[in-house]
Amino acid sequence: MTGFDPVRVIEVLADHGVEFVIIGGFAAELHGAPIPATQDVDVTPSMAPENLARLSSALDDLSARIRVNNEPDGFAFSHDAASLGRARVWNLTCPSGSFDVTFLPSGTTGYDDLVRSASVLQVHDHPVAVAALADIIRSKEAAGRPKDLATLPALTRWLRAVEGVEPAERDRTLADALDRRRRPSSGGGQGAAGRVKD
Repeated sequence: MTGFDPVRVIEVLADHGVEFVIIGGFAAELHGAPIPATQDVDVTPSMAPENLARLSSALDDLSARIRVNNEPDGFAFSHDAASLGRARVWNLTCPSGSFDVTFLPSGTTGYDDLVRSASVLQVHDHPVAVAALADIIRSKEAAGRPKDLATLPALTRWLRAVEGVEPAERDRTLADALDRRRRPSSGGGQGAAGRVKD
């Protein structure tokens, strides 16, 4: 598999109408948090059957494969709405890099829990939710992995720093951060961010 192009992954999911929330380190990056750049994307989709069917179609377009150690190209797998919904996490790779589909991130109850406080970007005229910083912190605290705990001080400081920032300014930060991660081959125009609710 080739280099990391997170915008391509997000665009394909959006173009297929998949309802999902960007979570984890990449979501924190989009909020402008001063943490090391991540090399994968984590998303939490709605588990509605029709949404899982759209997710399956998007995974086909991405040429997604199961990510495993010592196998750079991963393993091919067949999937549909039913099979995707039977797992809690799918660790995947594709020509645009690594990404994880996580239905129940630690410390949360999934899509409906996260989307309530999310901000939203417009990607190819489709709304794409980005988890709130407080929810990212909540999930990383619950996960308790060393790599999550290592970023918590910076994330907590950043959450305090951006309290009171106007929603329009926050949305510009999200859109600009996404565009900075766009590879020239990704195509598409700039994503204009909008607001869901605080």
